[in-house]
Amino acid sequence: MKKLLVASSNSDVLNVVKNACITYSNSFEPIFCPDTDEAIGFIDYELPEVKIIDFSSKDLDSNKILEAIRSDPWLHNGGIIAVAASPIEAEKIENLKDPNILIVQTLHTFKENIERLLAIILHNSQFLFNRGMRNRLGSEERGTFTCDNDPLDIRLYTNFLVNFLYCTNRIDDDGRFALQSTLMELLTNALEHGNCEITYDEKSEWLNNGGIILDLIKKKTMQPEISRRKIRIDYEIGKTKSTFTIKDEGSGFDWRARMMGISPDFEEAHGRGINLSKSLVSDLRYNEKGNEVTFDINNLVNTSNAIPGIMIPLKVLEYKKHDIICRQDEPSNDLYFIVSGRYGVYANRKLISVLTPNDMFIGEMAFLLNDRRSATIMAAEDGKLIRIPKVTFLNLIRTNPHYGLYISKLLAQRLVRQNRRIIKCTSELESLKKSLNK
Repeated sequence: MKKLLVASSNSDVLNVVKNACITYSNSFEPIFCPDTDEAIGFIDYELPEVKIIDFSSKDLDSNKILEAIRSDPWLHNGGIIAVAASPIEAEKIENLKDPNILIVQTLHTFKENIERLLAIILHNSQFLFNRGMRNRLGSEERGTFTCDNDPLDIRLYTNFLVNFLYCTNRIDDDGRFALQSTLMELLTNALEHGNCEITYDEKSEWLNNGGIILDLIKKKTMQPEISRRKIRIDYEIGKTKSTFTIKDEGSGFDWRARMMGISPDFEEAHGRGINLSKSLVSDLRYNEKGNEVTFDINNLVNTSNAIPGIMIPLKVLEYKKHDIICRQDEPSNDLYFIVSGRYGVYANRKLISVLTPNDMFIGEMAFLLNDRRSATIMAAEDGKLIRIPKVTFLNLIRTNPHYGLYISKLLAQRLVRQNRRIIKCTSELESLKKSLNK
């Protein structure tokens, strides 16, 4: 069951969430925090994957809560549903371009959409997780999202993908901005100009007359033929490269003219999506019809995209290939955070594993148990580490106790995974014995 933080003192928001969670009583446990410091404390210690922050609550400092999340991107990631008092306030929050915000809703749309939001989040919860709190961190993934003609779907699925790549160290802050901007631009084009068949002139006239584009989309989707159309998002998330394909069910467009800049509306305010996307990602390509676009991004490899907030003041040490980090049977005085590189783990001169930034730490078990090193660690390539002496580590935990809890959760999860592997191996061994005895 996922804990759902509700930072709000607004009775309307509280009641709506309570009623919605009745439907999902086996999946979400709402935790209501009407106080700013209480909400921040809950975020630090519990690391909830989904957070509802109500900017309409006058006695709650929502910006302070958002800043606390933003201040340590290594520890806190994504999952915010922001509630605004009005469309103007919602636009201000949108303009923050905060990558942690999944969706911004007015009080009115929040009441309408909360159950649907929870359903989509629950169905795709594997994309929202805290760094390290996932069994297959860094694994390859492929799949498909199918969007209705609703900007809400576009926003959520975009943020699911961006959050996943960020938490698995495949993109850094710049890459997060580039991927989010590109997906939003191309998906918006697929919705407006593809499925809804909104022409450039039609959109211009609507906006010039003071209209809101969401209203025009809603008007278009009232047509039965358009309402049945979907947008398909295919993704292949690999180790060194990730590929995304967006396909709508519209009639396509002359993408060659647009990409060459000879389309007459190319320089206008709402005609620059393709040009922006080309500048942010590599190998943007369309099918012949013009209703499907594919692009690639190059992943970060063996590099952590963020350093834990408590470790930022510490010195980053550089190691060359074949440098020895620590030797087997040495006293364990230091813990190492992996910033970049790969590191071989040798026990009795035999290679037993290779550590990367996805493993986060080197030597944490011996360090915490006051034991001698159980293995020799050697750099397999040039890399960077942060060395944390025991006294420094203890002082950091004293001033930031929630980090101690987080590291305990990481170690507990690793033990759970190890136990599952042991149980699986034992079961396979027993099955093999039975087959041999027949």
